[in-house]
Amino acid sequence: MLPSLVLLAVFLAGPIAYCVYYAFTDMQLTGAAGTHFVGLDNFQRALDDTDFLNAVWLTLAFVLGSAVVGQNTLGLALAVLMEKAEKPVRALTNGVVIGAWVLPEVVAGYLMYAFFYRQGSLNAILDALHLPQQNWLYTMPILAVCLANVWRGTAFSMMVFSAALNDVPQELTEAAEMDGAGPWQRLWRVVLPVIRRSIMTNLMLITLQTLSVFGLIYTMTRGGPGNKSETLPIFMYQQAFQNSLIGYGTAIALVLLVVGALFSVVYIRLLKLEDD
Repeated sequence: MLPSLVLLAVFLAGPIAYCVYYAFTDMQLTGAAGTHFVGLDNFQRALDDTDFLNAVWLTLAFVLGSAVVGQNTLGLALAVLMEKAEKPVRALTNGVVIGAWVLPEVVAGYLMYAFFYRQGSLNAILDALHLPQQNWLYTMPILAVCLANVWRGTAFSMMVFSAALNDVPQELTEAAEMDGAGPWQRLWRVVLPVIRRSIMTNLMLITLQTLSVFGLIYTMTRGGPGNKSETLPIFMYQQAFQNSLIGYGTAIALVLLVVGALFSVVYIRLLKLEDD
């Protein structure tokens, strides 16, 4: 175990501890003669910063919209539909959905930028249908990046739920069908209770992944226009590397880490309640 512990200490625990220290300093990339310990000043500055509070709310909206609702619901729907689909349809759908998932984040961001841009594919489709068009990345940027993240990340949820559905005892669904339960009743009263642990595990994993999304949003909007799509990872990057405020940016990163930990605690607590 000793070599593994040393590697974890050097490449994981060490950098984390170093970042925690930076969060309590006024370290800057340029313009500062030295670095000084400032205590909780960076965190107090964040609480007084309207841009930070805006980033918190946008991050929560992004996570709830694209992960908790979008990826989780669409992934479950695709898994249920693919269970009954013909083999060619299942293979084609899996290829399209998983293809979006394996794309590098920046490549996916450029594809979604081309789709939502004023002269992009979405407006071309709307024009062909004689429907009103708009500049989606300007008028509704947070919605655009939410849909882009749903498109890119749904494959993971679909695969988790597909594996979970294979473990549902067939005799349960057959018994429910014989008792007169329709497809929706079987799904709601039989299937979902059986796979509830998989649902909670999937929610925890996609929430943590979505909290750290940076490249997709930065490629599509760079947090703009203004700060209308500026989530915490984007805000952290701008403060640390564009404004050269390493200490303040690291404090934001620590806040993001705490937010992820809080989500994890909630999900783990819910899983324990299921066990009890």
